[in-house]
Amino acid sequence: MEIESTFHMYVQPVVHPQLTPFCTELTGIIQAMVDGQPSLQQVLERVDEWMAKEGLLDPTVKSIFVTCGDWDLKVMLPGQCQYLGLPVADYFKQWINLKKAYSFAMGSWPKNGLLDMNKGLNLQHIGRPHSGIDDCKNIANIMKTLAHRGFIFKQTSKPF
Repeated sequence: MEIESTFHMYVQPVVHPQLTPFCTELTGIIQAMVDGQPSLQQVLERVDEWMAKEGLLDPTVKSIFVTCGDWDLKVMLPGQCQYLGLPVADYFKQWINLKKAYSFAMGSWPKNGLLDMNKGLNLQHIGRPHSGIDDCKNIANIMKTLAHRGFIFKQTSKPF
């Protein structure tokens, strides 16, 4: 129930290489953080390498992505990959939506996502909202808390 390994990279935008003020304000990512970074294709290749190194591609190992909502893996990643002509790895096609899991466990829908889930579980929010790496830390903390309370997590996405 502890974080064993972390993957974190920034991606150089291809279609709109200049970040908008909205993007920077929302995520805290500034232009200098993405300039000169690998493309989405290169980062997805590195995700695959990381998952292989961690043993997550071994067919005998059960693993699944956990998201705060369905949008990232249901809409954003497949749409971006389709636009760029990139394949979507099978491991991105199933996930646990933490909002759904939380609502099953706690009996209420977290309208404000991670902030509401942390509040409902009396957890301190880690880092900045909408920072990908900070969101991952909060997701892990929420999952750990729910698991310690006896909640059993199940895939929430529908098979493709």
